Amino acid sequence: MNYRELTKKLRATGCREIARRGGGSHRKWFNPATGRGTTIPNWGEKDLKAGTISGVLRQLGIDKRVL
Repeated sequence: MNYRELTKKLRATGCREIARRGGGSHRKWFNPATGRGTTIPNWGEKDLKAGTISGVLRQLGIDKRVL
């Protein structure tokens, strides 16, 4: 799963991206339902590792089975 696919699923759960203030390859995301946030690497079309995706979901307080 790449960044674009993951973010579509996160938006469906109610998460939103925080506006960027500079450059870089990581984007900040926030889950208003849990009040938790995290950063997600944006590697374009390159797939994110399974552990990275699991960590993002855990930090945002989203159950893996929801996606």
